[in-house]
Amino acid sequence: MHQTTTIAHISDVHVTPPRGLTPKLLNVKRTLGLMNWHRGRKRVHKAAVVDLLVGDMQECNPDHFAVTGDLCNIGLPSEYTAALAWLKRIGPASDVTVVPGNHDIYTNTGKHPGVELWREFMSPDEFGSQLAGVAATQRGFPFVRRVRNVALVAVNSAVETPPFVAAGRIGKEQLAALETVLQNEALEGMARVVLIHHPPLPGLAPKARALADAEDFAAVLARTGAELVLHGHNHRDMLNWAHGPQGRIPVVGIASGSAAARHKDEPLGRYNIVRVTPAEKGWAIEVLGRGLLAVDGGVVEIEREMLACCDA
Repeated sequence: MHQTTTIAHISDVHVTPPRGLTPKLLNVKRTLGLMNWHRGRKRVHKAAVVDLLVGDMQECNPDHFAVTGDLCNIGLPSEYTAALAWLKRIGPASDVTVVPGNHDIYTNTGKHPGVELWREFMSPDEFGSQLAGVAATQRGFPFVRRVRNVALVAVNSAVETPPFVAAGRIGKEQLAALETVLQNEALEGMARVVLIHHPPLPGLAPKARALADAEDFAAVLARTGAELVLHGHNHRDMLNWAHGPQGRIPVVGIASGSAAARHKDEPLGRYNIVRVTPAEKGWAIEVLGRGLLAVDGGVVEIEREMLACCDA
């Protein structure tokens, strides 16, 4: 009997109100971000929506929860503390994996540890710690966690950027480490699922919001392969395909998990349930989109899609 592993994927919840801005933390980027929050974002992103989605996720009883960044808004100390409390409400750190987004590594945090406060959710498990020849770089990324027959490979694309820029970068060291991880013999027979915040292929976001080294990331996948990539950032449901040595690799983006109002062409709050099952050749990957269709409605199934995946 084939073993199905279920991952609940949520992103861009912006769950922490920006409070406690002191003169020492004040700079141009935070000032602009705070203005943006008060002019519109606080009317879009609501904790009540996140609570609905998280409750629904928990009722689905997945094997693991993946959070692909943007828990915060303008990177204040109070936000990291509030985000940590929110993560703990989802589940224990062993069941929840986080990668940061551009709003989490936003600008200088002074003496505050910033996203390091979430380290228990951003570290390898025993399996990942024992992978031979794998050395994490850049704030401990990449790291690996095993969830039954799935290897979650967490990548950090978030870097501090100037005002009006929300771009990301993986960096040469992390890309080299990622290639080593994806080729590791210990991952043979497992579905390799990469978690990253920014859309990781060229052309998926404007330059000021894009992953600067998306072409390099795509080149790594072309050499090593992977079974699935999950991301956030664009606040839209997305499905794209990367090229791997054995065939196409699905790259799935999820909309914001906290949207209580329609903004531009962004939908209301959503999350995905991803089911990964061994197949005769490779893996069968089913994605169930759940979320709100109406502001005053409950969480419902919005779409369901079976993705063909490259051979294992």
